[in-house]
Amino acid sequence: MEGTSLPSEAVYWPFKKYLGMYKRSIEDPEHFWAEEARKLDWFKTWDTVLEWDPPYARWFVGGKINACYQCVDRHVKTWRRSKVAIYWEGELGDSQVLSYSTLYRWVNKFASVLNNLGVSKGDKVVLYLPMVPELPIFMLACARIGAVHTVVFSGFSAQALADRINDTQARILVTADAGFRRGKYLELKNISDEALNLAPSIEKVVVTRRGNIPVNMKPGRDFWLHELLDDAVSYVPAEPVEATHPLYILYTSGTTGKPKGIVHGTGGYLVFTNSGYKWVFDVKEESVYWCTADVGWVTGHSSVVYGPLCHGAAIVLYEGAPDYPSVDRWWDIVEKYGVTIFYTSPTGIRMLMRYGEDVVKRHDLSSLELLGSVGEAINPEAWHWYYRVIGGERCPIVDTWWQTETGGTMISPTPGIELVPLKPGSATFPLPGVNADIVDESGKPVPAGEKGYLVIKSPWPGMLMGIHGDPQRYKDTYWSKFPGMFYTGDYAIRDKDGYFWLLGRADEVLKIAGHRIGTIEIEDAAVSHEAVVEAAVTSRPDPVKGEGVVIFATLQQGFEPSPELKNKLKQHIRSTLGPVATPDEIYFVSKLPKTRSGKIMRRVLKAVASGASIGDLTTLEDEASVDEVKRAFEELQKKV
Repeated sequence: MEGTSLPSEAVYWPFKKYLGMYKRSIEDPEHFWAEEARKLDWFKTWDTVLEWDPPYARWFVGGKINACYQCVDRHVKTWRRSKVAIYWEGELGDSQVLSYSTLYRWVNKFASVLNNLGVSKGDKVVLYLPMVPELPIFMLACARIGAVHTVVFSGFSAQALADRINDTQARILVTADAGFRRGKYLELKNISDEALNLAPSIEKVVVTRRGNIPVNMKPGRDFWLHELLDDAVSYVPAEPVEATHPLYILYTSGTTGKPKGIVHGTGGYLVFTNSGYKWVFDVKEESVYWCTADVGWVTGHSSVVYGPLCHGAAIVLYEGAPDYPSVDRWWDIVEKYGVTIFYTSPTGIRMLMRYGEDVVKRHDLSSLELLGSVGEAINPEAWHWYYRVIGGERCPIVDTWWQTETGGTMISPTPGIELVPLKPGSATFPLPGVNADIVDESGKPVPAGEKGYLVIKSPWPGMLMGIHGDPQRYKDTYWSKFPGMFYTGDYAIRDKDGYFWLLGRADEVLKIAGHRIGTIEIEDAAVSHEAVVEAAVTSRPDPVKGEGVVIFATLQQGFEPSPELKNKLKQHIRSTLGPVATPDEIYFVSKLPKTRSGKIMRRVLKAVASGASIGDLTTLEDEASVDEVKRAFEELQKKV
């Protein structure tokens, strides 16, 4: 196993099935992935499993396949035609249930709508929709005819939408009159109109009704979906596309700079997503699966749409916020639909921890069999609460690590192969076929217990095909730091047992008096205190140390902000991490600024702490959180 991510077999003897599969995948990856690929339905088998011309990989070259066919057609040819495909829950309490046969019918109709608008194989279609059934249906409809979809998160601004349209040069936009978020309208059509003043490539706009609000419809450009469906045919053949044909472009959203259009192919992506979904979630025919991610992110692409639907799973799709109109909304939905697999973010878990256990106990969550975590490293305190309170100490937790660029899960427990012993806070081991390692600045593997850069040392089927329109940026971003290795941009540690521990982004590092320390390490130390439920760390300039640590924290029920608690928390962090991590300031707030996808907006906190401009807040979940952060900062400054 030299050169792979696993240490000696002696450490792994209790779980031989996983180890055996992993060894085969690394020693003979082409044979291994060919076996996995045969689990899908191909119109034409491939000539070559992998063409590797670093840093570009082409998987299953010569093969022809269709993503929509994998997710819908092959199921309606079996008893699954009458099985539930989607349980949709609206924020207002309205709901829909779509069987696979119903999904098949609507996908064909939507594909016909696109065809009638002149969309064909290779054309790009931008989808700017709320979390309604029309979103995954349009994704599948695009895939059916070989069009390339670009989903834009419905919380993004007109400028962000225009930027993505301009980069793709798409001719078709699909949107809604409005969506709902915390009882308010997201006026998506109006935002789209504003964006189109900056994006002249769009020729046709399809509008679906959701909010039933008056909108401006420009004759010849804008069309109501329900009217277009009147002329749609009931069957459109699934287009056999090359395995290397792009399936979608998804833009990563950085705090600065031009977003990167990550391009994923069809064949390799489907094989990797199909296999990884089974290994991680151990999905069964009777499973009811709910991933709480918005489809506008990669988790929504792979773990809401393509992964589960490839397996014929029943999925839950929810439109609204986790705590609206009541703080137990998630648990109500779990109980209502008998969810068996629940997959969410550590941010969401920590937010709901604040409301206490009684809120959870009002609901019957006995249907749950498996819990999952995604989006960032989960701290041990949140892991234990999730396991004990939500899972009733009977549900394993799959703590998953992956990225937009990877296409699917890379490091995670694998109940679908063999459930390895779990360690709270660790993503455990790489999935089969994922040759992960941790290296130092020179690219050499670091010893156990030492922090380094997480890298992938060989290609995998789900990897991005490149950055749309910018091959040099693709090479510079992912392949220049460590030649021959994919640079993930994350820090990690591997312990003496070989378990991987993710430590957050390598660029989310503070330099304090010459010492480099990750923000997530300080956040984990803060939330390990019994009073703290969630913490976000940032910095502000310090004339002596370079940077000073600033913490914004929310408290558990039963604890109140006080100078005494602040001092105790400082001492706790000092004793946990050492004097260098001692915070200069701690601000107690009732909520942290987060995006609608649940990510803490650390740039907002840094701007407040350093007195800089806050910038664009269009993706903010609750503007009141920023006001509270400002007030806390101002009040403390008055006392100094």
